[in-house]
Amino acid sequence: MTATMHATAQVHQNVRLGENTKVFQNALIHEGADIGSSCIIGKDVEIEAASISDKTRIWNQSHVRKEAKIGSNCNIGKNVFVGGGVVIGNNCKVENNVNIYEGVVLEDGVFLGPSCTTTNDLAPRSINPDGSLKGPQDWVMSKTLIKRGASVGAKAVILPVTIGEFALVGAGATVTKDVPAFGLVVGTPARLAGYVCKCARKLETKCDECGVKLSEVELQE
Repeated sequence: MTATMHATAQVHQNVRLGENTKVFQNALIHEGADIGSSCIIGKDVEIEAASISDKTRIWNQSHVRKEAKIGSNCNIGKNVFVGGGVVIGNNCKVENNVNIYEGVVLEDGVFLGPSCTTTNDLAPRSINPDGSLKGPQDWVMSKTLIKRGASVGAKAVILPVTIGEFALVGAGATVTKDVPAFGLVVGTPARLAGYVCKCARKLETKCDECGVKLSEVELQE
């Protein structure tokens, strides 16, 4: 079965749409986009020259900038912004209203909760000292890495940091420093409040379900 497109969708030249992919109302897919098989491109979605792998779903009003790469079997919620050059691994879940800016890498299995945001500028200004509008040449992009299995809670703000594997960032936290693997951070600014297992439960000694031991994860810090 070939890809199916709603009559109001716009697909430019030199776009690859894999088999069984569905493109819904008023979606706009720019030249150079590469979209795999069995994907869903929701209503009013805009995709520039980006790469999207098989079985990924991108829901209404989201925008994916050029040179972004989204892995397979991801779920990208409504009104999500994915900046240019962003890399999202496989099996990631990004909830509604999330902003993922240029310079961010998500490894496999990352969860981003509703309305959380990343940042990429440690010295933000709209203008230069002479009053002229800043352009791409006038700032240094800072990078963020969120490692495999990590989760970020709703409305958290992530400054340019590294968040370790299976770490958990609490809702509303402002993360200004690196987070260790399995670390639980909460507050503004975020502070280490313990450790969690792969199930995202706070560790006391050992998780009976996934087998992660507190003594082992503490040694990784």
